[in-house]
Amino acid sequence: MSNFRPQKPADASKQDAYPHIYVKDTDTDLPSFQTTGFGRYSDFHPLAVGGSAQLRTCRDKTLGRTVVMKTLHPHLANNAYMQSRFLREARVTAQLQHPVTVPVYDLGRDLEDRLYFTMKKVEGETVRGIIERQADGDAQAIEHFGLERMLGVLIQVCNGLSYAHAHGVVHRDVKPENILVGSFGEAVLLDWGVAKVWNDEESESDARMMEHQILTDVSQRPGTPLYMSPEQVRGGSDDIDARTDVYSAGAVLYEILTLTEPLRGKQIQETFEKIANEMPPPPRERAPQRQIPAALADIAMTAMAKRPEDRFETMEAMIEAIRNFRGRALVSAG
Repeated sequence: MSNFRPQKPADASKQDAYPHIYVKDTDTDLPSFQTTGFGRYSDFHPLAVGGSAQLRTCRDKTLGRTVVMKTLHPHLANNAYMQSRFLREARVTAQLQHPVTVPVYDLGRDLEDRLYFTMKKVEGETVRGIIERQADGDAQAIEHFGLERMLGVLIQVCNGLSYAHAHGVVHRDVKPENILVGSFGEAVLLDWGVAKVWNDEESESDARMMEHQILTDVSQRPGTPLYMSPEQVRGGSDDIDARTDVYSAGAVLYEILTLTEPLRGKQIQETFEKIANEMPPPPRERAPQRQIPAALADIAMTAMAKRPEDRFETMEAMIEAIRNFRGRALVSAG
């Protein structure tokens, strides 16, 4: 649930956005005594800081590539809940081998016995950043991230969620901050740390504890619960299934259409009450100046229905609805 704040590199000139691959990185002999674990990484540079962890770029000396290392903050290193969440994020992300998830390379402990995992370094901008720039009238953001492109991004994310659901995993934290639009058209869904995983009683017990902790966390962070489903707000994990992610994806679609969150109260508790009891204004009412297609507005509102049984039954059904809209729009344009 944490939102990372980018940090400026100590020497930005040495960190090109798209570094070239050189022979010195590909044709170097492997040492006779190979360094493994944390010792294989060097040249650390700060990348971003979140509420529970920090991200740094570093050099994987064995494979000659730059990766991202995520490490728990020192004051959380011995926190059992945060360790559990951290391990879950690393392992869920690693096991969900889909283009929308970041490949995880390594998991271990650093020299100070703190948990870390390394993953692919991805470039791009979050949907949150794009929406904020569009709301500010940024001409470049409006031109480069038109509705058609944003729908393509959302479909990629929904496909990844459908893949996760097929493997018994619910993300539970789908929001614009956690969707990265890559520099080459790819979409990446971040932060699987609060994902729900089924299969046995132990997992279910942990899921209930995790859900309680989510509510405890967001009560201290204004804005975080804006994309939570009504069943998440009520607490407990028994009602959490794939339709929870459908709701959150619908809320993201709503904001893509209107540039405004569906429901927001002046205080966290008021936001919870709105999510539990109120439907947001229809997108075409919320932002009449944006000429929102009626079919897309209907998709967003269906996905955000208060009762799970009134939403799209599966993520595939929501994807199909968006694709049908795009197909009709293409025919009309022709």
